Amino acid sequence: MHKNHYVAIMAGGIGSRFWPKSRQNYPKQFLDILNTGKTLIQWTYERFASFIPPENIFVVTSQEYMDIVHEQLPRLPAENILGEPSRKNTAPCIAYISFKLFQKDPMASLIIAPSDHLISDNTSFIKVCLEALSFVAKHRAFITLGIKPANPNTGYGYIQHEQQSVTDNVYKVKTFTEKPNLELAKTFLSSGDFLWNAGIFVWQVKNILEAFEKYLPEMYDVFVADKDKFNTPDEKKALEHIYPLCTNISIDFGIMEKADNVYVIPSSFGWSDLGTWNSAYENLKKDGRGNALAGDNIMVIDAVNCVVHADNDKLVVLQGLDDFIVVDTQDVLLICKRDKEQEIKEYVAEVKRNRSEKFL
Repeated sequence: MHKNHYVAIMAGGIGSRFWPKSRQNYPKQFLDILNTGKTLIQWTYERFASFIPPENIFVVTSQEYMDIVHEQLPRLPAENILGEPSRKNTAPCIAYISFKLFQKDPMASLIIAPSDHLISDNTSFIKVCLEALSFVAKHRAFITLGIKPANPNTGYGYIQHEQQSVTDNVYKVKTFTEKPNLELAKTFLSSGDFLWNAGIFVWQVKNILEAFEKYLPEMYDVFVADKDKFNTPDEKKALEHIYPLCTNISIDFGIMEKADNVYVIPSSFGWSDLGTWNSAYENLKKDGRGNALAGDNIMVIDAVNCVVHADNDKLVVLQGLDDFIVVDTQDVLLICKRDKEQEIKEYVAEVKRNRSEKFL
């Protein structure tokens, strides 16, 4: 393990596409969506703790989730759980951890990763991360991990890279494309030089701070004005001043799509972003009729290709459904066609307008 290697796990999202299981006060990263006995953030933490010192692992989350993180990750030092005062997308989150780390260790190299992704091949994942850390230690570069696409998925962002590698398995990035339509996704797949964007980044902290200064100067300025307060008792107060002044923008739009020193490592480590109930369906075990069942007391009769999620102590009997999402919680029951899953966010908005926030 290397003392200058760090990880920041981003865990502030509300996971609305996994409603009604994922709620504003207890979102999907803290849930056992796949019925494995561990939550998504626990899997993520354990994956990194196998090759990064635990004291060098940070979780950046909403202030309202800090206690949940502490409860689920008891080995993580309490001071490494960082609470954001408001949700402002990934760029302010990354600026925060970067300024904080630079004050502590100007030689820090940092892996940025979401808390709620599924990775089934940890050995390959660790190998790729170490390759990326080695590359950024020698080059003023930003690495993103790209997943070799298995199908023309329209729910992922795509990365196009140069045909020639600059070193073993590292390629210069040409373009980023957000969630293409099906025809474009098929074209990307057949071209052979496009990868899915996993949203996992690796760089030296000093270099990403330079990029903030160049591409997001207003955000850089508000952080740099209070940088001496990081790692002191005044940090929380400084954040409450900084965050209202930050633009709501992702690191992809704010920096990665503009910078000329972005590279990608094509990777295969059993990745899924677990963004929707259909992605859960793809990663759950199926019965003989293609049903994915998460719950100990689910009975299925003449139903095919459904995903069913229910508490272990709840008996659910399902008959005659084909290609449905069925999610049962204590106070909400969702029954939805699988091909309408992208509309779940709209259902959540409708509930907010016409029912009560207690269901969210």
